[in-house]
Amino acid sequence: MQDRVFYSICFGFLFGVLLRSFVFVDFYLVILLSIISFAIFLFHFFISKNNWGVLVSIFILFFCFGIFRFNMVDIANPSVFESRVSQKSTFEGITADEPSIKENNQQLNVEIKDGENKTNVLLSVGLDENYKYGDKINFTGKLEKPENFITDQGKVFDYINYLRKDGVLYVMSYPKIEIISRENGNRIKTALFFAKEKFLEKMNFVIKSPENLLMGGLILGEKASFNKDLRESFINTGTIHIVALSGYNITIVAEWFMKLFSFLPKNFGIGMGILAILSFIIMTGGSSTAIRAGIMATLVLIARATGRNYDVARALILAGIFMILLNPFLLAYDVSFQLSFLATVAVIFLAPRIEKYFLWAPKFFELRDIMSVTCAAYIFVFPFILYKMGNFSLVALPANFLILPFIPFTMMLGFLTGFAGLLWHVIAVPAGYISYLFLHYELGVVGFFANLPFASFSFPDFPLFFTLIIYAYFIYRLFGRNMRRFFSKNE
Repeated sequence: MQDRVFYSICFGFLFGVLLRSFVFVDFYLVILLSIISFAIFLFHFFISKNNWGVLVSIFILFFCFGIFRFNMVDIANPSVFESRVSQKSTFEGITADEPSIKENNQQLNVEIKDGENKTNVLLSVGLDENYKYGDKINFTGKLEKPENFITDQGKVFDYINYLRKDGVLYVMSYPKIEIISRENGNRIKTALFFAKEKFLEKMNFVIKSPENLLMGGLILGEKASFNKDLRESFINTGTIHIVALSGYNITIVAEWFMKLFSFLPKNFGIGMGILAILSFIIMTGGSSTAIRAGIMATLVLIARATGRNYDVARALILAGIFMILLNPFLLAYDVSFQLSFLATVAVIFLAPRIEKYFLWAPKFFELRDIMSVTCAAYIFVFPFILYKMGNFSLVALPANFLILPFIPFTMMLGFLTGFAGLLWHVIAVPAGYISYLFLHYELGVVGFFANLPFASFSFPDFPLFFTLIIYAYFIYRLFGRNMRRFFSKNE
């Protein structure tokens, strides 16, 4: 019964957030439904003793809570800023995150205030100025609302809600900016970003472009400065995930740390893996994306080290609920969160089931494990990628099989290069040169497959209905036995 209550609470909340993500629900209707469901709960719990009645009422109650939680964060745009839309205005604010460096510009997330009202504006600015987190700036330009756009694959990208999940309600292109002062942000976050900046600086001094861009993506998720052709090559070969800050990447680092300390007691090895994850998060600047990926990676690590998948499944759901509780926009509008969650489920539950099909692969350098995990993750996220991004790569599996076995070595060498460079750049050269060779090979594989005719196809209108059917089948195959136990009449 405890498991049933747990899943009723979790999935009730999730469905409430999901519904409210797409449909506005009146606040008073939610209150009324909550009161009715609570009354039904009291009736079944104290009078009828009907367990299913209790579970349904709990589900509805937390369904209402999910709607209410989304309503709390989905506030209306402040009228004081709405009145300035499409007008040239001057504001003063503080950069709320490190700049996002693009190919032709950089973007600043700036928090501005007007009396008690505050909001965030995304500024697109040139590359000539070195902006940092915590800069207090004065800027003048035309305030605009973000607009959705069509991607290269023909899909409509919900840019409005993509920015809204980070609190950004307005945009401004190339304003006139004056830096008033620096280091006005959180001191811990400032220190983390400073460490990340120095690490990348020392690593880039040894490893030249474009290989250093790939290394930055591998170990820190720094793919923003990729040029359009390079980004398209990764997308068309189905290898873009290796330069995304995800639980999968961090898990690779953590598992290799565990292997290095495998001669010590098992719990110590797991502890070293978790320490590696913590170090990884620190090196990325402690961003919310890195923290979410770190939580996912920790759960994968524990599951694969202990084999207690059932307990980890509940922990994974609880972790997802906690993240969505903090920011309900993640569930429907954060693709990186969605992909990371799906990949984590695949690594924990699907990879062990398909490993028997890779017995032909050698165990040398964990090739068998890497291939089964790669295939599981790709199979599980493929329908979602097809629906969300409209991209189908015919060369994804061979490209991943040729690249992924070398990723752990490349990442470790990248860390060694960066840390050694912080001490003295001369001792960073050997590790940097070897990592350059690995990176050059990996970029060569991506370039080769990307240039093949018909390497990928676009499906801009892949139906949501088919996507849901595919995942319903996946869920049944992976969790059918537990679902039958859940709905069985036996307590």
